[in-house]
Amino acid sequence: MSLGRSITTVGGFTLLSRILGFVRDVVQSALLGSGPVADAFIIAFKLPNLFRRLFAEGAFSAAFVPLFSRELQGHGREAAVTFARQAHACLLLILIPFSVLMILAMPGVISLMAPGISDDRPTFDLAVEFGRITFPYLVFISLASLYGGVLNSIDRFAEVAVTPVLLNIAMIGAMLGLTPFLPNGGYAASIGVALAGLLQWLWLLLSCRRDGVGMKLVRPRYTERVARLVKLATPVAIGGGAQQISTLLDVVWASLLPAGSISALYYADRLAQLPLGVVGIAIGTALLPLLARQLRAGQTEAAMANQNRAIEFGLLFSLPSALALWQLAEPMIRVLFEHGRFGPDDTVRAAGALAAYAVGLPPFILVKALTPGFFAREDTRTPLYVAIVCIVVNVAMNAAFIYGTSLAQVGIALASSLAGWLNAGLLAAVLLHRSQWMPDRRLISRFVRTLLAGAGMGVVLWIAGLGLKAPLSHPDLKGVAALAGVCVAGALAYAGLAVALGVLNLADLRFLRRQPADATPPVDPGAPP
Repeated sequence: MSLGRSITTVGGFTLLSRILGFVRDVVQSALLGSGPVADAFIIAFKLPNLFRRLFAEGAFSAAFVPLFSRELQGHGREAAVTFARQAHACLLLILIPFSVLMILAMPGVISLMAPGISDDRPTFDLAVEFGRITFPYLVFISLASLYGGVLNSIDRFAEVAVTPVLLNIAMIGAMLGLTPFLPNGGYAASIGVALAGLLQWLWLLLSCRRDGVGMKLVRPRYTERVARLVKLATPVAIGGGAQQISTLLDVVWASLLPAGSISALYYADRLAQLPLGVVGIAIGTALLPLLARQLRAGQTEAAMANQNRAIEFGLLFSLPSALALWQLAEPMIRVLFEHGRFGPDDTVRAAGALAAYAVGLPPFILVKALTPGFFAREDTRTPLYVAIVCIVVNVAMNAAFIYGTSLAQVGIALASSLAGWLNAGLLAAVLLHRSQWMPDRRLISRFVRTLLAGAGMGVVLWIAGLGLKAPLSHPDLKGVAALAGVCVAGALAYAGLAVALGVLNLADLRFLRRQPADATPPVDPGAPP
């Protein structure tokens, strides 16, 4: 399957998941609001997600996929599946004791994670209870991520991409169905998280069996291949741990601010995650196994070309998305979330954070396109060193913004965005220095034309926003229609300008058809030779 088709497959299902995620967030904001119950649930939900990104989407995935691809190409499917089952056994050996320990130590964990709520006993107690309900999610989703790495390596992207849909369906169903029978909606949402993990695990377990790569329980053995996996995963785990500490510190900082700050950051981040999830995760998911196969086969030019196309694809969507989120931050938050227990003051707090997060959207997506260039070469140390530098800078900026300015939660979001730019810049500089990546003339040309198309779209959004200012100020159906109209006008303007400037053409659409893995992207007829 071609890189373009792989990205659109993952991105399409991820878009469906994000749409359902908006429905989930609307239900959650209406039932939980932006106060103590919401803060307690968000803290509890972040806990398994922090470690999921460490165990599953971080260290394990980055180290496992290239090694599984090597086994698949060098020794066949049977040997690769045997290796995957050993990795599965070792992962279970870590996850189960760790999860039990965290559940028992939940009061201490919450105290460390959100010291600002320790004096607010009702909120603290709720966070502990919600944390104990949600934490089993880590075991299920980590195993599901391993299965996902196996399926992605054999070009089965759709089954993996649909799993987040199950999370949103489970949480929506639990909140709507269970809230009337429980003390508050936080309990229902927490139960929904745990059920979602179970559903995602079962779905991918059955998908692996159907595709002939079933995961059976085997006795853990520290084989040579598992040792190699641990060696490669350890630097990423340290780097991922450092990144999660940075994320955790954002919660720590926010817990020291007035009540509702944690929730404001959460809802703003959920909107900013839409393009990151649809484009960034799709690029990273599709690019890593492809680069691993091509570099293993000695096809370095094809690998570099595909990385350039991935960066190009990321910029094509991230630049206009960032501009739109920045310009429409307040009406988006108001129309989507200002219902029930979520009030106008909550809108103002979340909108400021969303505008700040929008600044960091392009570099976050670029990082997803750049890090596979290291992981596919089994270099997991360099991204670690870069991550540590960025985290130190992020912490310093957080302290400066919170204590040296009145930015509050906006400063936390802005620090994350600026650290993202530093991360992308350092990764690109290292790859350039090693001659492992070189932007071709097509990428440079299209980047300039994408900026021009985005600027034109920004003007259209500004004019449309002024014309629909009155309906956009109300969180009702008129506001929803007005926001949809502004977004459609901006999207049409951007698409038209992109076609006129040669950023999009029919050759790109033809490239989305199935092609062999070593195929190189088509040459853009409108770009310099």
